[in-house]
Order: sequence, then structure tokens, then C-alpha cells
Amino acid sequence: MTVDLTPGFYDVPPGMVAAVVTYLEMTARPPLRPAPDLAGIALEPLPDITSARYRDLFERVGAQDWLWFSRMAMSDEKLSAILNAPDVEVFTLAKDGVSQALLELDFRVEGACELAFFGVAPALIGTGAGRVLMNHAIELAWARPIRCLHVHTCTLDHPGALAFYQRSGFVPLRQQIEIAPDPRLTGVLPETAGPHVPMFRP
Repeated sequence: MTVDLTPGFYDVPPGMVAAVVTYLEMTARPPLRPAPDLAGIALEPLPDITSARYRDLFERVGAQDWLWFSRMAMSDEKLSAILNAPDVEVFTLAKDGVSQALLELDFRVEGACELAFFGVAPALIGTGAGRVLMNHAIELAWARPIRCLHVHTCTLDHPGALAFYQRSGFVPLRQQIEIAPDPRLTGVLPETAGPHVPMFRP
């Protein structure tokens, strides 16, 4: 749905959060960026990941710091249906046997791959692990007969996320404004999550 917005400022209702969402895509496999050789860190597929383990990883990678909430609010049945779909693949970067990243590739639309979720836990931020994980993502996605790889990010996410995706070969396509109930006020996330995002109680 297209809404005509006149230039100006708009109040976000109390109890809600707002973000600008940027959609990006790549239509050909780009050259892989140089990435460090991280000793003790390896890509690990998670073909039989449970909803509980997925949520634990999702929270550590994105919910606590960056207010990722969509999968935290989802029912076990709906989440399990996604994770168990034959064309959805989940991976992590394991460091000393502990999962420290989330990579979810969704091939359910023919000819396309969505980089559904991508991120590293605080223990790996600043190590170059993001570039390592993105190189794996690109190789895995383009190993299939796809025409595009796409992703979206928003202004609630890590401030370097958008630039990182562009450096990795993604091109911005469009933007939207998303307004949603604040997950810290609905009980989906603890009130300590996303400290960079102010809460406005109703």
C-alpha cells in the first residue's frame, strides 16, 4: 500500500517504535571481500535446530542489543514450520563450540534467496567475523540457481549494517517506515533490550 506523506514530522504513538527499513538486493554474484582467517571459528550448519535454541541464538545476536523481535513474538508452531521448511537453511559461526552468529537463508521463492537474518554475537563484533559470515552467505546462496539475493535492514539495527551490506555488493532498492508495538512493553523482550531506542509508555 502506498501512502502519500507530505514532508514533515509525524508523532509516533506512545507504546510504539518506528524504524526506516531499507531493502537491498544483488543480481549477480560479487567478488568476495577479503576476510580474516579466524582461528577456532568455523561455519556450522544447524539443520535440526529447535525453536528454543533458535530463539536463544536470535536473542544473543540481535534481540538484546538491536531490538530484533519478530521471531521472539512468533508461536513455536509457526517458527518451527519455517525452520523445518526444506528450502530454509540456518547456520552459525561456532567459536570454541559455542554458537556466536546467525545466518538464515530462505529459498522458498523460486529464483531468489532472502538473507532472512544475519548477524554476529557481541563476542565476535569487530573481529572481521561479519565478513567471514557474509562470504559464506554469498557462496551458499549463489551455489543455487537464483537470480537475486536480497536482504533488508532498519535503523534499529547496528549503525554499520546498511553500509556493510553495500560494501558486500548489495544495492538499495526502496525504503519503508515501519511502526510496531514496542516489544519491551508487550513482554516479548525485556525492558533492558535495545537501550539505544527510547521507550514511550502509553
